[in-house]
Amino acid sequence: MSLADNDWYSALTRPSRTASTVMLLLGGWVLFLTIVNLVVGAYSDGDGGLKVLWLGFLSNGTLGDINTNHDGISVLVDDIVFGMLGIILVALGHLGMNKALEGGTISAIKGLPECMSGLFSGEAGIRKTVADWMMVIAIIFYLTWSVQNNTWVDPGVFAVSAIPFWFGFGFNLLDKAES
Repeated sequence: MSLADNDWYSALTRPSRTASTVMLLLGGWVLFLTIVNLVVGAYSDGDGGLKVLWLGFLSNGTLGDINTNHDGISVLVDDIVFGMLGIILVALGHLGMNKALEGGTISAIKGLPECMSGLFSGEAGIRKTVADWMMVIAIIFYLTWSVQNNTWVDPGVFAVSAIPFWFGFGFNLLDKAES
């Protein structure tokens, strides 16, 4: 039996639609945070926008300071590294989606209304409706809080918004697995 004939090997080398979707979403979020950080600063200490130094922030200060004053013009190594991470995640998600789904990423985007069908219809069941609304409410909460407080990297907001988002995502996966 060759290595390519094993189920685990094919699972590792064949991208799934779910993993590709997660990479696209995470990469898009990273790119969004990079742009926000460059334009207004993604962190606020109450006095104004501060620029997040991503390497220090993600390592909890081990790799340097976590923020600096936002001067509106500087692009730091941290911004480039974090932006490249976002580009890589989006590219991997896009490549995986092209292999996992006929029509690739464009087809997945066109299928979003069908994917979120529980928002305005109960035909798919109460679990689908709850799952879709959990995801939407989590995103609205995160965006509203971040805009109002000019802090896009607040761990408390992540905790509050990530839990319903991922529960909604998981409920949707459960519905797909059962059908």
